[in-house]
Amino acid sequence: MAYEYKPYNFVAPAGLTAPEDKKKVVIVGAGPIGLAMAIELANHGQPSVVLDDNNVVSVGSRAICWSKRSLEIFDRLGIAERALDKGVTWQIGRTFHRDKEVFSFDLQPDEGHKMPAFINLQQYYVEQFLIDRAQEIDLIDLRFQNKVVSLDQEPNGAILDIETPNGMYALEADYVLACDGARSPIRGMLGLEFEGEFFEERFLIADIEMEAEFPSERHFWFEPEFHAGQSALLHKQPDSIYRIDLQLGWDANPEHEMTPEVVIPRIEKVVGHSDFRLDWVSVYSFQCRRLQSFIHGRVIFVGDSAHIVSPFGARGGNGGLQDVDNLGWKLAAVLDGRADSRLLDSYDRERVYGADENIATSARSTKFMTPADGIERTFRDQVLNLADKAEFARSWVNSGRLSKPCTYPLDAPDNRRLPPSARPGTVAPDAPLAGDWLLSQLGRDMVLLALGRPAPDVGGCRVLSPGTNDAIRTRYLGAAEGAYYLIRPDQVVAARWVDAAVEEIKNAAASVWKGI
Repeated sequence: MAYEYKPYNFVAPAGLTAPEDKKKVVIVGAGPIGLAMAIELANHGQPSVVLDDNNVVSVGSRAICWSKRSLEIFDRLGIAERALDKGVTWQIGRTFHRDKEVFSFDLQPDEGHKMPAFINLQQYYVEQFLIDRAQEIDLIDLRFQNKVVSLDQEPNGAILDIETPNGMYALEADYVLACDGARSPIRGMLGLEFEGEFFEERFLIADIEMEAEFPSERHFWFEPEFHAGQSALLHKQPDSIYRIDLQLGWDANPEHEMTPEVVIPRIEKVVGHSDFRLDWVSVYSFQCRRLQSFIHGRVIFVGDSAHIVSPFGARGGNGGLQDVDNLGWKLAAVLDGRADSRLLDSYDRERVYGADENIATSARSTKFMTPADGIERTFRDQVLNLADKAEFARSWVNSGRLSKPCTYPLDAPDNRRLPPSARPGTVAPDAPLAGDWLLSQLGRDMVLLALGRPAPDVGGCRVLSPGTNDAIRTRYLGAAEGAYYLIRPDQVVAARWVDAAVEEIKNAAASVWKGI
């Protein structure tokens, strides 16, 4: 492979020779979600132990599309600059039916944002950057080749038995965060099953290394001449690597389809030549499923261990990072006594809502891309034919709606005179400030944003009065002369007023900490 894998050293844990003190948080899984979770907890002053049964980053590019919201989260975690420097930035997507372009979109048509709409960056780089960052933080104890083999829950915590190259040991924790992926061993240990839909369709992923002039755009084809009757996707990645996805059909034999003698002729038809090197190949099937609840006693599921969607739309890794964003500050507040465990119930409620939105969107995309015979196929084919002729039908073409954060259905103070782009439940939109960005000044604590209004002392909230410019007026004020915005530590708008008394703001902040 083009990426040079370097194993991380196994360090014998203290528990092999003597019992360790009870840990506040043990995170199982050192993929992007587990590592991000540890760093986010450290941002709030909370230590964690991260266990992983492996000692290298992910094999293969796997998740490659990272959304604007994920980049904003990366910024808070301290890896955004490295990710942007290495990644391929893009915002244009083009969809083709056979050889004709039928639809295109721009994911970030307006300016005034620190982060781009998307970057493409292989998962192994994301994990590498997160590991480097985690190893800089004293609050994070990162343990490779530490495999959890059993878990028992008690009323006030959980006990894990862990296997290492040097033997077994046990850890006790107040909370266990299962960030161990779609095949989550922790989920199996608790006897939990996903609920949802499994689609009878398979796709081939091939990463190839070649020199080419393909633009930094997302290209999706329905029924292209090079892959008749099926669909295909092309993404540009760093290091002259290109991701190609090809629909295979449910009856395809995965082992046969992954052999070079089968893959290479398929790719030659896509790119029109044989001057490339096969870097990585895999076959996957579509699932849109989740756990009924993400919290089970003292075990909390995060990312793919809690929910899984089909990959078109980049809703897997990005959705998992939104779980991290939501859970980090809440768990930290419970651990340091600022909130009781009811606050964690809001993680379950809000992220189940977010997962359901992702699942619904992903399922609709999957049914459009791989329709069942009958009305589904008739609808899809008619939309594609109509899109060739009628502009109004082009937005109906669904090749995977790209990831964006959901708007949580908060029962919170709101003034509808203010712009819908910043209503309660949304991530606060970014805006440029003098020499800085608004989102760079939010996060980690509760903030009262005072725009064109005096900055009151509400206690327990940091007050930010940045002044106004065109972007802030457009995204936060609209026709109003001023407003107050209460913004949660995950940069989500909790409440807003054109004007408000101090007690109103205090009451709204108290409701946030109670998880109401």
